[in-house]
Amino acid sequence: MEDVLLFVDDGFFGLVKNHFQNLDNKPKKYLQTFRNICDKEKLNLRHLFIYTAPPYQSSNPNAKEDMLMSKYQAMTKMLRKKKWITLREGRCRKIINASGKEEFSQKGVDALVILDMYDIKENYPNVKKVILIASDSDFVPVIERMKQKGFEIIIYTYFDRKRNSRFSTSNHLLKSCSKWVRLRGEDFR
Repeated sequence: MEDVLLFVDDGFFGLVKNHFQNLDNKPKKYLQTFRNICDKEKLNLRHLFIYTAPPYQSSNPNAKEDMLMSKYQAMTKMLRKKKWITLREGRCRKIINASGKEEFSQKGVDALVILDMYDIKENYPNVKKVILIASDSDFVPVIERMKQKGFEIIIYTYFDRKRNSRFSTSNHLLKSCSKWVRLRGEDFR
């Protein structure tokens, strides 16, 4: 079985995972999902790269911020113990939108993904296939460059084609990869 490297934009993946959990009220597996995807592609998961950001913490964290940070630290501690996983962290930004509501977003995560993808040839010279779980067109230039170097890039993404949805995927991203697959509920079993 051919080896594959799997890169996960965890902010996006978490939204999709929660979406499927809300549909059937059943908890979804985290690491098992990545194995399921590789099995579906008939590829051996050589290494998993997870890109995330810690939850927002104010200068005087409230109970909710403390609880979210505690859960985050437990998860990242477990992931760091696994030699087949690399965890990279960006940061979390909070803004107040026009209607006065707090919004949170990850910063710096895409740049970390792009840097690691660009270094594959040096760090994993025998790997020629990559799976990327994402929806962002920021990845298009690195995907196109990697394809020129002989890599097959498979995108796993999710979109629902509803107006004003938080699930949209760039057509430019879908056209840039070697193959794309829409994530489905059974991928999380």
